[in-house]
Amino acid sequence: MTLDHPKVNYGKTGVLIVNLGTPDSTSWWDIRKYLKEFLSDRRVIEVNPLIWQVILNLFILTFRPSKTARAYKKIWMKDINMSPLRYFTESQAKKLSKEISNNNLVVDFAMRYGNPSIKRKIYALQERGCENLIILPLYPQYAAATTATVCDEVYRTLMKMRWQPNLKIIPHYESEPLYIEAIKNSIVKKINEINWKPDLIVASYHGIPKKYFDKGDPYHCYCHKTTRLISEKYKDIEIKTTFQSRFGPQEWLQPYTDKTFEALPKENKKNILVICPGFSSDCVETLEEISIQGKESFINSGGENFEMVPCLNDNEDHIALFKNLVSKNL
Repeated sequence: MTLDHPKVNYGKTGVLIVNLGTPDSTSWWDIRKYLKEFLSDRRVIEVNPLIWQVILNLFILTFRPSKTARAYKKIWMKDINMSPLRYFTESQAKKLSKEISNNNLVVDFAMRYGNPSIKRKIYALQERGCENLIILPLYPQYAAATTATVCDEVYRTLMKMRWQPNLKIIPHYESEPLYIEAIKNSIVKKINEINWKPDLIVASYHGIPKKYFDKGDPYHCYCHKTTRLISEKYKDIEIKTTFQSRFGPQEWLQPYTDKTFEALPKENKKNILVICPGFSSDCVETLEEISIQGKESFINSGGENFEMVPCLNDNEDHIALFKNLVSKNL
């Protein structure tokens, strides 16, 4: 007796690039839904979960969505009804697919929080015949709250799959030569576009609570390593590392970006350029927090010229970096 076997696609390798995530729209409910998923991640918020869920649901998810929605509305790409992070991540996947040009390679993208989910995209890749899976978290500097939580979600998905693909995860690339060169090139390009010379370049990275660092998270060291390597490539202007986006009353990694912006004019640093090497795509943290809020704070504190260098987004240098990272893992 022979059983009729269902058709199975096979023989391909899937490449899944994964970014942080984005709400589906700027509506209060979509923002709330996104924040709830993000802030419920125990790697992001390391607080007793029972206590935290009370705080989250009774207070934060009541008041925070309105503030976050206002920030997203300032940077939302209204013509295509999409956040910049979603737009650039999707474009990165499309350009990487064209650049690799391999019939046995399928490139796609997912978000750790929001849509499209990691689980949905892994199952979709398997249906297309991907027996091998390469995950590229779009975080140059490893942190438990970013890269590790992508890995967690990948593992959770695989735990429920009957036929698991072979798996490789690209963990971090803070010192990859192509990455450092791409950042340097973006600085040079921006300086050639402006008609003034910066007194200082501020390299602003997303912060983490200091207690995460005290527990052994290597993120702080990776950020400083990236700044050092960029400084070795671009020696014309001093580069200073700062940390942004702190949340809540506890101490985070210092120096804080916003406090630095307020202090620099008093130190006679009145013309600054800002880079955000830890962000693979422009997003609410770079376009609203830095380019709008940060600039306003700097100018109001006595600053004269302020420019932010765009993230690498979907430019050629960035796609070349992704191609190199993936090729080494094929």
